[in-house]
Amino acid sequence: MPRAKKPPANSAPATQATPAKRLVGRAATRPYPQQPFDEALELAIAIQKEAGSNPIRRLTLFDQMKRAPESNQSRQLVISAGRYGLIKGGVQSEQLQLTPEGDLATSNDVSPRERARARIKLAIVAVEVFNALFEKFSGQKLPSLALLEDAAGDLGVLDQFKKECVEIFVVNLRFVGLLQTLSGAERILTVDHALDQMPGPVGAPYTGVAAARIDQPLVVHSDAQFDRVCFFIGPIGEAESEQRKHSDLVLESLVRPAMEPFGFDVRRADEIQNPGLINKQVFEYLLKSRLAIADLSYHNPNVFYELAIRHARNLPVIQIIRKADRIPFDINQSRTIIIDTSDLFSFVPKIETYRSEISNHIRRAIEDPSSADNPLIVLFPESFGTA
Repeated sequence: MPRAKKPPANSAPATQATPAKRLVGRAATRPYPQQPFDEALELAIAIQKEAGSNPIRRLTLFDQMKRAPESNQSRQLVISAGRYGLIKGGVQSEQLQLTPEGDLATSNDVSPRERARARIKLAIVAVEVFNALFEKFSGQKLPSLALLEDAAGDLGVLDQFKKECVEIFVVNLRFVGLLQTLSGAERILTVDHALDQMPGPVGAPYTGVAAARIDQPLVVHSDAQFDRVCFFIGPIGEAESEQRKHSDLVLESLVRPAMEPFGFDVRRADEIQNPGLINKQVFEYLLKSRLAIADLSYHNPNVFYELAIRHARNLPVIQIIRKADRIPFDINQSRTIIIDTSDLFSFVPKIETYRSEISNHIRRAIEDPSSADNPLIVLFPESFGTA
């Protein structure tokens, strides 16, 4: 009886074929960079400033950026910049260098249109899953985050990464000018539509060289209550005052919805119900809460005092400020989410985008507490045991 022929070693049954539109397999992890494009761009801008299109030693670069070169945050910055195609070289490389596209995306010697096109290509088009989402929804109103997450899942993004993927995608769209408010709604523009608005710069980059982020493990307190608490620092004001209405709006419309998926209890000072001295309780929340969000709007002195306490203990804090206020000089190098509350027509269409930005910062603060910029730790590391 003749033997049946064996199929070639590299063949697979037809029933195992992967659907053509599915971009990543279930064995994959994150099919996208873990940081938003503007943060990775910061590294490329520093290379452009120090070396132009030439190679630069990695240790020299981080010394100029005043960053700890071996910290988790610095390593992740290199990884993300590489995944976006901004740089050549990795975390173990002696030298880093801009790619040709990275050079275009950071150069002041090219036209704003050419620079914007390079950024759009790197931040969206060159990232396969982002490009697929962009092609699906380009020219439309920004869909709900739930719909975007479903679309990411259809592309093969694992369930635990879908929300993060969509948040970074939305933040990148906004930064490169592909997400803009038109006719009272946020819309995802086509590339040509966005570039037609040149020669003005699109998504002005974070040009300052951010402070170093020194690694420090998250302290998990024995009191489990504080391990799941986010303390909201904000200008509370008197009942019915403009500041109180602003604080309620930000807390209920942005912060609590953004925090909900993480299972944290958000507390504001006026919501502390325990008996005792209010100041002592506020200090306890400032010193023990795993995370804090500080709304710097109205330049309230109590807010800055409480922010300084978090800085002095090197605890993670996320900064928010309304567009009408200027970020004070002492903390203007720290990343701050700017929200436009000038009127309903400016605020309402961007609610989902603001929530995405806040959620992205929350996730990173939880995963890496040292990711928040802290000028005290940068300038005086020896005083906080991080030198």
